[in-house]
Amino acid sequence: MLIVFKSAASGDLITFEKNAKEMLDVLGKDRDDGKGIVTVAQLPAAIERLKQAIADDPARHTTLEDETPAGGDVGDGVSFYQRALPLLDMLERALKDATPVTWGV
Repeated sequence: MLIVFKSAASGDLITFEKNAKEMLDVLGKDRDDGKGIVTVAQLPAAIERLKQAIADDPARHTTLEDETPAGGDVGDGVSFYQRALPLLDMLERALKDATPVTWGV
């Protein structure tokens, strides 16, 4: 299943449900609610939380080769910080334009 983040400040951001729920947890939103909003007033805190989670992602500090297990299976090879950067960009644009970010609507 897909979850689409929307804001008038940028294009839509389409994510897999699993990845969106991980980002919603970081933003302090209910991961099981099928729709929601990050209001303009909530944007600064949401941006800071997401920035901190990106900075804390261990994959950000290593290379793909460093993470490769002996068997060579690296999964999909895309880390949290790589998935979260487009959402961070959307949140920052929304703050600049004073417009909310929604999903599932």
